Amino acid sequence: MNHLKPAEILNASINSGISKTDSSFRKLFIMGIMAGAYIAFAGAGANMAGFNLLMSPETFGLGRILTGTVFASGLIMVVLAGAELFTGNSLITLAVLEKKTTVTKMLRNWIIVYIANFIGSVLIAFMVYKTGLFSSGGDMLGAFTVKVAAGKVNMSFSQCFVSGILCNWLVCLAVWSSTGADSTIGKIFAAFFPIWLFVTAGFEHSVANMYFIPAGIFASSNETFAALSGLMPDSLANLTWQGMFMNNLIPVTLGNIVGGAVFVAMGYWMALQKKDEKTKQRQIA
Repeated sequence: MNHLKPAEILNASINSGISKTDSSFRKLFIMGIMAGAYIAFAGAGANMAGFNLLMSPETFGLGRILTGTVFASGLIMVVLAGAELFTGNSLITLAVLEKKTTVTKMLRNWIIVYIANFIGSVLIAFMVYKTGLFSSGGDMLGAFTVKVAAGKVNMSFSQCFVSGILCNWLVCLAVWSSTGADSTIGKIFAAFFPIWLFVTAGFEHSVANMYFIPAGIFASSNETFAALSGLMPDSLANLTWQGMFMNNLIPVTLGNIVGGAVFVAMGYWMALQKKDEKTKQRQIA
């Protein structure tokens, strides 16, 4: 079998959106927790793999490449095992545009899945903290974890918003492409490269940040980690639960919605539906 054509991916994505908005609360909530956990596992593994490279300016780019390679496993698990990921569910917009579901149903899905993703991500962040693994590399993993989280909560609203757009443009492209693949290996490769690209580039993913920032909050309670991060007290002031939402998650989430719903879902719908309408008109004639 061949990879689905774009118009076929569009139809498959619309049907998926209908199914997602008709799912029960229990299914969405449980599978949302799973997706949050899968992305958090990927975040934990990526940090462990790349913290030494990322702590040095000379090897920072190589660190990004390595962490992107590891982090891509998160979406691959979501795609292959099945789970509900808020960012990927931006593509439900296609079913709304086709008038096959309603905005209310789409928002219901997004809210349930977003909360569940948060629970799953924070759960893994807390458990990883409790393992003592942040002490790896002479406490430098813990220091790096604090540094990453502090950097995210000290970005401006516009930086977070635009970075969120760019991120979910690629994430939804990964979901879109994997939908068109007809084999396991095809889905893996389709999901891998866009995710590798967004992490290497350094864009902001709301669900990933549900792991990275809480992990940094937990790690910052250790004075050794905070000191080794090399950050001034002012830089750590926003590393709080309130700071996470106000300074990062809210603008990044809005950007993620625009990136997925507008630049992927609406973009393909406008391009492919016009073509389909012309084809139908020619068939009628």
